[in-house]
Amino acid sequence: MKTKKYLTLEDVKKIAAAAETEAHKNKWVVCIAIVDDGGHLLWFQRLDTCAPASVAISQGKAFSAAVRRRATKGDEDMVNNGRVSALSMPGITFLEGGVPIVIEGEIIGAVGVSGVKSAEDAQIAAAGIAALGA
Repeated sequence: MKTKKYLTLEDVKKIAAAAETEAHKNKWVVCIAIVDDGGHLLWFQRLDTCAPASVAISQGKAFSAAVRRRATKGDEDMVNNGRVSALSMPGITFLEGGVPIVIEGEIIGAVGVSGVKSAEDAQIAAAGIAALGA
């Protein structure tokens, strides 16, 4: 039987703290969502004054990155390059800012960020994931 890696609460707190630090460093106001490998919410935080719409968007980005097993930038690019039929995928958010957490080649979760430009959202998510040292 295979042994499966998973995110602990300690891991999630590290990711969240590093993502929040990256956001504050750049004076960006965002929502940060962290999910497990099935897209289930493990952590959520909304920085002061972040737009209400960013709550659902950040969670959608995290979910999409986890269940699609890829960064949401790839899905956004796919649609932008003309594959609009992809928009029919149920529950997928087609905006950059969802980044999978990969440990030893396995997706164990994802981080989704919303509130600033999509590339900046992805930067915050990547900074959070980097805190795991993976």
